[in-house]
Amino acid sequence: MRCPFCNYEDTKVIDSRPADNKKRRRRECVNCSKRFTTYEVVEMPLLSVQKRDGTFELFDKEKLTRGICSAVTKRPVTIEQVQQIVDQIELTCANEMRNQITSTEIGDMVLERLRGLDDVAYIRFASVYKDFSDVDSFIQSISELTKDK
Repeated sequence: MRCPFCNYEDTKVIDSRPADNKKRRRRECVNCSKRFTTYEVVEMPLLSVQKRDGTFELFDKEKLTRGICSAVTKRPVTIEQVQQIVDQIELTCANEMRNQITSTEIGDMVLERLRGLDDVAYIRFASVYKDFSDVDSFIQSISELTKDK
């Protein structure tokens, strides 16, 4: 790590602690003795999503968050819980060292997490994600949900 003051290459870590999913490090330059702070974050691999039409796009946390938020509107689900779902999905892919995932797999992961969180949000997300073609398939999804309870 280079010192931002004198550009010397050698610094020492004085203090290290976690801060907001980052590692905060207090450093001191061995040349000029000035102190500065750095933040270390884990680099997530780029994740591509294969859509239903076969095209690929980069995984977009904000897009997934918006989709889940629309399903949980006016429901007792906090934005922190939504963010946790998105983070869990991204972390699952990173832990499995995946660089590709299908939109279907992402949808299934979201539904799995919403099922335990809020039934109405689950049905709302499923109605868009599963693209119900008729009322019977919608009713079947609801009856499966109530049967599991």
